[in-house]
Amino acid sequence: MAEYCIGLMSGTSLDGADGVLVKFDNDKLTVLASASQPFTSVLRSELLALNTSGADELHRTAQAANQLAVIYAQVVNELILRGRDQGIVREDILAVGVHGQTVRHQPRAPSTADKNTGYTLQLNNPALVAELTGIDVVADFRSRDVAAGGQGAPLAPAFHQSMFSRADETVCVLNLGGIANLSVLRPSVAAAGKQADAVVGFDCGPGNALMDAWCQRHTGQAYDLGGAWAATGKLIPELLDSLLKEPYLTLAPPKSTGRDLFSLKWLDAKLKPFAGAKPQDIQNTLTEFTASACVSGVHSYGKNSKLLIVCGGGAFNDHLMHRLQAGLPNILVSSSTAHGLPPLQVEAAAFAWLARQAVIRQAGNLASVTGAAGPRVLGAIYPR
Repeated sequence: MAEYCIGLMSGTSLDGADGVLVKFDNDKLTVLASASQPFTSVLRSELLALNTSGADELHRTAQAANQLAVIYAQVVNELILRGRDQGIVREDILAVGVHGQTVRHQPRAPSTADKNTGYTLQLNNPALVAELTGIDVVADFRSRDVAAGGQGAPLAPAFHQSMFSRADETVCVLNLGGIANLSVLRPSVAAAGKQADAVVGFDCGPGNALMDAWCQRHTGQAYDLGGAWAATGKLIPELLDSLLKEPYLTLAPPKSTGRDLFSLKWLDAKLKPFAGAKPQDIQNTLTEFTASACVSGVHSYGKNSKLLIVCGGGAFNDHLMHRLQAGLPNILVSSSTAHGLPPLQVEAAAFAWLARQAVIRQAGNLASVTGAAGPRVLGAIYPR
Protein backbone atom coordinates (compact mmCIF):
# COMPACT_ATOMS: atom_id res chain seq x y z
CA MET A 1 0.00 0.00 0.00
CA ALA A 2 1.32 3.43 -0.94
CA GLU A 3 2.39 5.81 1.84
CA TYR A 4 2.74 9.56 1.57
CA CYS A 5 5.03 11.92 3.47
CA ILE A 6 6.03 15.55 3.26
CA GLY A 7 9.60 16.70 3.76
CA LEU A 8 10.63 20.25 4.62
CA MET A 9 14.07 21.83 4.61
CA SER A 10 15.51 25.26 5.29
CA GLY A 11 19.28 25.12 5.02
CA THR A 12 22.25 27.23 5.96
CA SER A 13 21.77 29.37 2.85
CA LEU A 14 18.82 30.97 4.71
CA ASP A 15 16.90 31.67 1.52
CA GLY A 16 13.61 30.01 2.45
CA ALA A 17 11.80 26.74 3.07
CA ASP A 18 11.52 24.01 0.43
CA GLY A 19 9.04 21.15 0.60
CA VAL A 20 8.11 18.04 -1.32
CA LEU A 21 5.18 15.64 -1.22
CA VAL A 22 6.48 12.12 -1.81
CA LYS A 23 4.99 8.69 -2.36
CA PHE A 24 6.55 5.52 -0.97
CA ASP A 25 5.63 2.33 -2.79
CA ASN A 26 7.55 -0.74 -1.60
CA ASP A 27 10.32 1.61 -0.43
CA LYS A 28 10.49 3.34 -3.84
CA LEU A 29 10.29 7.11 -3.46
CA THR A 30 8.57 9.36 -6.02
CA VAL A 31 8.21 13.12 -5.67
CA LEU A 32 4.63 14.12 -6.50
CA ALA A 33 4.75 17.86 -5.80
CA SER A 34 7.10 20.55 -4.59
CA ALA A 35 6.65 24.01 -3.08
CA SER A 36 8.76 26.70 -1.49
CA GLN A 37 8.38 29.84 0.58
CA PRO A 38 11.09 32.52 0.77
CA PHE A 39 12.24 34.03 4.03
CA THR A 40 11.70 37.74 4.50
CA SER A 41 14.83 39.83 4.78
CA VAL A 42 13.90 40.58 8.40
CA LEU A 43 13.65 36.91 9.34
CA ARG A 44 16.83 36.09 7.45
CA SER A 45 18.71 38.82 9.33
CA GLU A 46 17.34 37.57 12.65
CA LEU A 47 18.38 33.99 11.92
CA LEU A 48 21.87 35.18 11.02
CA ALA A 49 22.05 37.23 14.23
CA LEU A 50 21.07 34.19 16.28
CA ASN A 51 24.25 32.46 15.18
CA THR A 52 25.90 34.66 17.81
CA SER A 53 24.74 35.60 21.29
CA GLY A 54 22.71 38.75 21.66
CA ALA A 55 20.39 40.63 23.96
CA ASP A 56 17.15 38.84 24.94
CA GLU A 57 18.20 35.86 22.87
CA LEU A 58 15.72 33.39 24.40
CA HIS A 59 12.72 35.56 23.49
CA ARG A 60 14.07 36.27 20.01
CA THR A 61 14.78 32.58 19.47
CA ALA A 62 11.25 31.55 20.41
CA GLN A 63 9.68 34.21 18.22
CA ALA A 64 11.87 33.27 15.25
CA ALA A 65 10.93 29.62 15.74
CA ASN A 66 7.26 30.54 15.63
CA GLN A 67 7.77 32.49 12.41
CA LEU A 68 9.54 29.49 10.90
CA ALA A 69 6.67 27.21 11.95
CA VAL A 70 4.16 29.44 10.16
CA ILE A 71 6.27 29.35 6.98
CA TYR A 72 6.66 25.57 7.22
CA ALA A 73 2.89 25.20 7.62
CA GLN A 74 2.28 27.40 4.58
CA VAL A 75 4.51 25.12 2.49
CA VAL A 76 2.71 22.02 3.80
CA ASN A 77 -0.73 23.46 3.07
CA GLU A 78 0.34 24.44 -0.43
CA LEU A 79 1.57 20.89 -1.02
CA ILE A 80 -1.76 19.53 0.20
CA LEU A 81 -3.55 21.71 -2.35
CA ARG A 82 -1.26 20.47 -5.12
CA GLY A 83 -1.72 16.88 -3.99
CA ARG A 84 -5.48 17.12 -4.53
CA ASP A 85 -4.88 17.02 -8.27
CA GLN A 86 -3.54 13.49 -7.74
CA GLY A 87 -6.31 12.42 -5.40
CA ILE A 88 -4.26 12.84 -2.21
CA VAL A 89 -5.93 14.47 0.79
CA ARG A 90 -4.56 15.67 4.13
CA GLU A 91 -5.55 12.47 5.92
CA ASP A 92 -3.39 10.44 3.53
CA ILE A 93 -0.16 12.05 4.73
CA LEU A 94 1.71 9.78 7.10
CA ALA A 95 3.94 12.52 8.51
CA VAL A 96 5.73 15.78 7.84
CA GLY A 97 9.49 15.73 8.39
CA VAL A 98 10.81 19.19 9.24
CA HIS A 99 14.45 19.75 10.04
CA GLY A 100 14.24 23.27 11.42
CA GLN A 101 16.87 25.99 11.08
CA THR A 102 20.30 25.26 12.50
CA VAL A 103 21.65 28.15 14.59
CA ARG A 104 24.27 26.24 16.59
CA HIS A 105 26.10 23.08 15.67
CA GLN A 106 28.69 21.99 18.22
CA PRO A 107 28.95 18.19 18.18
CA ARG A 108 31.45 16.51 20.41
CA ALA A 109 34.99 16.64 19.08
CA PRO A 110 36.47 13.15 18.57
CA SER A 111 39.26 14.01 21.03
CA THR A 112 36.79 14.92 23.79
CA ALA A 113 36.54 12.24 26.44
CA ASP A 114 33.04 13.17 27.65
CA LYS A 115 30.57 12.23 24.94
CA ASN A 116 27.90 14.39 26.60
CA THR A 117 29.53 17.70 25.67
CA GLY A 118 28.10 17.90 22.14
CA TYR A 119 24.91 19.64 21.09
CA THR A 120 23.11 20.91 18.02
CA LEU A 121 20.25 23.41 17.94
CA GLN A 122 17.65 23.83 15.21
CA LEU A 123 15.06 26.57 15.55
CA ASN A 124 11.63 25.05 15.14
CA ASN A 125 8.22 24.77 16.77
CA PRO A 126 7.01 21.39 15.52
CA ALA A 127 4.01 21.45 17.86
CA LEU A 128 2.82 24.59 16.11
CA VAL A 129 3.44 23.04 12.69
CA ALA A 130 1.27 20.07 13.72
CA GLU A 131 -1.41 22.44 15.00
CA LEU A 132 -1.43 24.51 11.80
CA THR A 133 -1.38 21.53 9.42
CA GLY A 134 -3.34 18.80 11.16
CA ILE A 135 -0.63 16.26 10.28
CA ASP A 136 1.83 14.32 12.45
CA VAL A 137 5.19 16.11 12.49
CA VAL A 138 8.62 14.54 12.94
CA ALA A 139 11.40 16.94 13.99
CA ASP A 140 14.67 17.17 15.93
CA PHE A 141 16.49 14.62 13.79
CA ARG A 142 20.06 15.40 14.82
CA SER A 143 20.02 15.28 18.61
CA ARG A 144 19.63 11.49 19.02
CA ASP A 145 22.70 10.88 16.87
CA VAL A 146 24.68 13.42 18.91
CA ALA A 147 23.48 11.76 22.12
CA ALA A 148 24.88 8.49 20.75
CA GLY A 149 28.29 10.10 20.35
CA GLY A 150 27.83 11.11 16.70
CA GLN A 151 28.21 14.35 14.81
CA GLY A 152 24.47 14.60 14.12
CA ALA A 153 25.41 15.49 10.55
CA PRO A 154 25.35 15.04 7.72
CA LEU A 155 22.10 13.06 7.75
CA ALA A 156 21.46 12.98 4.02
CA PRO A 157 23.96 10.16 3.16
CA ALA A 158 21.51 7.48 4.34
CA PHE A 159 18.92 8.89 1.95
CA HIS A 160 21.52 9.32 -0.79
CA GLN A 161 22.34 5.64 -0.39
CA SER A 162 18.69 4.65 -0.84
CA MET A 163 18.22 6.98 -3.81
CA PHE A 164 21.48 7.11 -5.77
CA SER A 165 23.61 4.07 -4.95
CA ARG A 166 24.44 1.58 -7.69
CA ALA A 167 25.08 -2.11 -7.50
CA ASP A 168 28.33 -2.15 -9.44
CA GLU A 169 30.08 1.20 -8.98
CA THR A 170 30.97 3.89 -6.47
CA VAL A 171 28.91 7.06 -6.76
CA CYS A 172 29.64 10.39 -5.02
CA VAL A 173 26.87 12.82 -4.10
CA LEU A 174 27.75 16.43 -3.28
CA ASN A 175 25.20 18.69 -1.63
CA LEU A 176 26.10 22.34 -2.16
CA GLY A 177 23.97 24.16 0.38
CA GLY A 178 25.36 26.77 2.73
CA ILE A 179 27.80 24.05 3.78
CA ALA A 180 29.05 21.44 1.31
CA ASN A 181 28.68 17.79 2.26
CA LEU A 182 29.85 14.73 0.38
CA SER A 183 28.47 11.19 0.36
CA VAL A 184 30.58 8.37 -1.06
CA LEU A 185 28.29 5.46 -1.90
CA ARG A 186 30.13 2.19 -2.39
CA PRO A 187 28.66 -0.51 -4.66
CA SER A 188 25.40 -1.57 -3.02
CA VAL A 189 26.04 -5.25 -3.78
CA ALA A 190 29.40 -6.61 -2.63
CA ALA A 191 31.45 -8.75 -4.97
CA ALA A 192 31.43 -12.49 -4.30
CA GLY A 193 33.26 -13.26 -1.08
CA LYS A 194 33.81 -9.59 -0.22
CA GLN A 195 32.12 -7.34 2.30
CA ALA A 196 30.61 -4.10 0.96
CA ASP A 197 32.40 -0.99 2.24
CA ALA A 198 30.47 1.38 4.47
CA VAL A 199 29.14 4.69 3.18
CA VAL A 200 31.43 7.65 3.86
CA GLY A 201 29.90 11.08 4.38
CA PHE A 202 31.08 14.36 5.85
CA ASP A 203 30.95 18.14 5.55
CA CYS A 204 33.72 19.21 3.16
CA GLY A 205 33.69 22.86 4.21
CA PRO A 206 31.77 25.91 3.02
CA GLY A 207 29.35 25.52 0.14
CA ASN A 208 27.51 28.73 -0.70
CA ALA A 209 27.70 30.39 2.73
CA LEU A 210 30.81 32.52 2.22
CA MET A 211 30.12 33.27 -1.44
CA ASP A 212 26.56 34.36 -0.63
CA ALA A 213 27.63 36.53 2.31
CA TRP A 214 30.32 38.27 0.26
CA CYS A 215 27.94 38.80 -2.65
CA GLN A 216 25.28 40.26 -0.34
CA ARG A 217 27.80 42.64 1.20
CA HIS A 218 29.14 43.99 -2.09
CA THR A 219 26.28 43.73 -4.60
CA GLY A 220 23.16 43.68 -2.43
CA GLN A 221 22.15 40.41 -4.07
CA ALA A 222 21.46 37.33 -1.95
CA TYR A 223 23.66 35.15 -4.17
CA ASP A 224 25.87 35.25 -7.24
CA LEU A 225 23.48 34.15 -9.99
CA GLY A 226 25.17 31.44 -12.02
CA GLY A 227 28.50 32.49 -10.55
CA ALA A 228 28.59 35.28 -13.14
CA TRP A 229 30.15 37.84 -10.79
CA ALA A 230 32.84 35.39 -9.64
CA ALA A 231 33.64 34.63 -13.28
CA THR A 232 34.54 38.30 -13.86
CA GLY A 233 37.20 38.15 -11.14
CA LYS A 234 40.67 36.66 -10.95
CA LEU A 235 42.01 34.12 -8.51
CA ILE A 236 44.14 35.41 -5.63
CA PRO A 237 46.48 32.44 -5.04
CA GLU A 238 47.84 33.71 -1.73
CA LEU A 239 44.30 34.13 -0.35
CA LEU A 240 43.28 30.68 -1.55
CA ASP A 241 46.31 29.18 0.18
CA SER A 242 45.37 30.96 3.39
CA LEU A 243 41.77 29.75 3.24
CA LEU A 244 42.86 26.18 2.58
CA LYS A 245 45.00 26.20 5.73
CA GLU A 246 41.86 26.04 7.87
CA PRO A 247 42.53 23.05 10.19
CA TYR A 248 39.00 21.66 9.81
CA LEU A 249 39.71 20.74 6.20
CA THR A 250 42.41 18.22 7.14
CA LEU A 251 40.40 16.45 9.85
CA ALA A 252 39.42 12.90 9.04
CA PRO A 253 35.72 11.94 9.03
CA PRO A 254 33.44 11.70 10.87
CA LYS A 255 33.22 15.48 10.96
CA SER A 256 30.65 18.20 10.46
CA THR A 257 30.66 21.98 10.51
CA GLY A 258 28.50 25.04 9.93
CA ARG A 259 28.28 28.80 10.21
CA ASP A 260 29.74 28.47 13.71
CA LEU A 261 33.07 28.17 11.87
CA PHE A 262 32.65 29.42 8.30
CA SER A 263 31.21 32.85 9.07
CA LEU A 264 31.85 36.38 7.86
CA LYS A 265 33.88 36.92 11.04
CA TRP A 266 36.14 34.01 10.01
CA LEU A 267 36.39 35.38 6.47
CA ASP A 268 37.13 38.95 7.54
CA ALA A 269 40.06 37.73 9.63
CA LYS A 270 41.44 35.90 6.59
CA LEU A 271 41.00 38.99 4.40
CA LYS A 272 42.99 41.43 6.54
CA PRO A 273 46.20 41.04 4.46
CA PHE A 274 44.18 41.57 1.26
CA ALA A 275 42.48 44.87 2.03
CA GLY A 276 43.18 46.26 -1.45
CA ALA A 277 41.78 43.28 -3.37
CA LYS A 278 38.88 43.74 -5.75
CA PRO A 279 35.58 42.31 -4.44
CA GLN A 280 35.06 40.24 -7.60
CA ASP A 281 38.54 38.73 -7.22
CA ILE A 282 37.69 37.69 -3.68
CA GLN A 283 34.41 36.18 -4.93
CA ASN A 284 36.34 34.24 -7.56
CA THR A 285 38.71 32.97 -4.88
CA LEU A 286 35.88 32.03 -2.52
CA THR A 287 34.32 29.99 -5.33
CA GLU A 288 37.62 28.28 -5.91
CA PHE A 289 37.91 27.63 -2.16
CA THR A 290 34.57 25.81 -2.13
CA ALA A 291 35.48 23.86 -5.25
CA SER A 292 38.94 22.95 -3.93
CA ALA A 293 37.61 21.66 -0.61
CA CYS A 294 35.02 19.52 -2.41
CA VAL A 295 37.52 18.22 -4.95
CA SER A 296 39.91 17.30 -2.16
CA GLY A 297 37.16 15.32 -0.44
CA VAL A 298 36.41 13.37 -3.62
CA HIS A 299 40.12 12.69 -4.23
CA SER A 300 40.59 11.45 -0.67
CA TYR A 301 37.50 9.28 -0.26
CA GLY A 302 35.82 8.79 -3.64
CA LYS A 303 38.78 8.20 -5.92
CA ASN A 304 37.18 5.11 -7.52
CA SER A 305 34.06 6.99 -8.54
CA LYS A 306 33.32 8.02 -12.10
CA LEU A 307 30.26 10.09 -11.20
CA LEU A 308 29.66 13.08 -8.91
CA ILE A 309 25.97 13.94 -8.51
CA VAL A 310 25.51 17.55 -7.37
CA CYS A 311 22.45 18.87 -5.57
CA GLY A 312 21.55 21.96 -3.56
CA GLY A 313 21.56 25.56 -4.73
CA GLY A 314 25.21 25.39 -5.75
CA ALA A 315 24.24 23.08 -8.61
CA PHE A 316 22.91 26.20 -10.37
CA ASN A 317 26.22 28.05 -10.01
CA ASP A 318 27.65 27.40 -13.47
CA HIS A 319 31.07 28.81 -12.61
CA LEU A 320 31.34 26.59 -9.52
CA MET A 321 30.22 23.54 -11.49
CA HIS A 322 32.90 24.27 -14.12
CA ARG A 323 35.55 24.54 -11.42
CA LEU A 324 34.44 21.22 -9.92
CA GLN A 325 34.67 19.56 -13.32
CA ALA A 326 38.12 21.10 -13.91
CA GLY A 327 39.33 19.65 -10.63
CA LEU A 328 37.85 16.22 -11.40
CA PRO A 329 38.70 15.61 -15.06
CA ASN A 330 38.15 11.86 -14.83
CA ILE A 331 34.77 12.10 -13.09
CA LEU A 332 31.47 13.23 -14.62
CA VAL A 333 30.07 16.15 -12.61
CA SER A 334 26.32 16.05 -13.10
CA SER A 335 23.24 17.80 -11.67
CA SER A 336 20.93 15.54 -9.65
CA THR A 337 18.20 16.41 -12.16
CA ALA A 338 19.70 13.82 -14.50
CA HIS A 339 19.40 11.21 -11.74
CA GLY A 340 15.78 11.51 -10.70
CA LEU A 341 15.54 14.53 -8.39
CA PRO A 342 16.04 18.27 -9.12
CA PRO A 343 18.76 19.86 -6.93
CA LEU A 344 16.38 21.85 -4.73
CA GLN A 345 14.21 18.81 -3.96
CA VAL A 346 16.88 16.42 -2.70
CA GLU A 347 17.24 17.63 0.89
CA ALA A 348 13.50 18.09 1.40
CA ALA A 349 12.96 14.57 0.04
CA ALA A 350 15.60 13.34 2.48
CA PHE A 351 13.55 14.64 5.42
CA ALA A 352 10.38 13.05 4.06
CA TRP A 353 12.37 9.81 3.99
CA LEU A 354 13.69 10.39 7.51
CA ALA A 355 10.17 11.13 8.76
CA ARG A 356 8.93 7.81 7.41
CA GLN A 357 11.94 6.04 8.94
CA ALA A 358 10.97 7.48 12.33
CA VAL A 359 7.32 6.47 12.00
CA ILE A 360 8.16 2.88 11.04
CA ARG A 361 10.92 2.80 13.68
CA GLN A 362 13.82 2.28 11.31
CA ALA A 363 17.27 3.85 11.73
CA GLY A 364 17.85 7.14 9.93
CA ASN A 365 21.55 7.59 10.58
CA LEU A 366 24.64 5.83 9.32
CA ALA A 367 27.18 5.28 12.09
CA SER A 368 29.94 5.10 9.48
CA VAL A 369 29.10 8.70 8.56
CA THR A 370 28.33 10.38 11.88
CA GLY A 371 30.46 8.31 14.23
CA ALA A 372 27.50 7.43 16.45
CA ALA A 373 27.63 4.31 18.59
CA GLY A 374 25.29 2.59 16.17
CA PRO A 375 22.08 2.93 14.13
CA ARG A 376 19.41 5.05 15.78
CA VAL A 377 15.81 5.99 15.05
CA LEU A 378 15.99 9.76 14.60
CA GLY A 379 13.41 12.40 15.38
CA ALA A 380 10.62 13.20 17.82
CA ILE A 381 7.01 12.75 16.73
CA TYR A 382 4.42 15.48 17.39
CA PRO A 383 0.96 14.00 16.79
CA ARG A 384 -1.65 15.92 14.83
